[in-house]
Amino acid sequence: MAYPLEQVLVVMPAFNEEAVIGQVITEVRATLPGVQILVVSDGSTDRTVQIARSAGARVLELPFNLGVGGAMRLGFRFALENGIPVAVQLDSDGQHNPADVPALVARLGEYDVVIGARFAGEGDYEVRGPRLWTMRFLSATLSQALGTRLTDTTSGFKAHGPRAIALYAHDFPAEYLGDTIESMVTGHRAGLRFTQVGVAMRERAGGTPSHNPVKSAIYLGRAFFALVIAFLRPRTWSAPAA
Repeated sequence: MAYPLEQVLVVMPAFNEEAVIGQVITEVRATLPGVQILVVSDGSTDRTVQIARSAGARVLELPFNLGVGGAMRLGFRFALENGIPVAVQLDSDGQHNPADVPALVARLGEYDVVIGARFAGEGDYEVRGPRLWTMRFLSATLSQALGTRLTDTTSGFKAHGPRAIALYAHDFPAEYLGDTIESMVTGHRAGLRFTQVGVAMRERAGGTPSHNPVKSAIYLGRAFFALVIAFLRPRTWSAPAA
């Protein structure tokens, strides 16, 4: 099924992204005319909200920081309540290229969730050390569990169709890595279909990177723990029939 841009909601979780949020919204509007843009301020304490609204985005505010999972759940609920059939998760720091969105959306219908994947033949994005080892382990494990080859299971660049929106509006994990690893396991158990499209990741356009060598080492242990929790977590909701 082909979805026009007017039926696409771009959801941008944002935590203190005043340095870059305005230019990212401007780029999305210029690249994807007609899309609806929703910024979910995840407890931001800077001028993220004001700048996002001035740039033309709809903004919802969380009273305190919940993480990407909590912000995305609110985005899915907004899409469901407003009858929007496609929700695209896009980072608010400029790393995701809006020009890749149509390629992801084009696979919806055949699939319920389309991942914009690094390490899939596009771009020259590199990861080393513990993060690389962890990403490879997670990709191999989840590819086997989901029955499809995935190279980037921690990507935050994804397109979701109506069945995924209906599921995730009610059951989207908010814990660490829940928006990636656990949401895929949750979706698979509910019958969602996953695939990936290769994309080129960009450098942050501004703000502060979320990872450094110390955080990367911690990431290794926490990712393994998140994977275990994902498989142990009981299913509480089922996606509607296709």
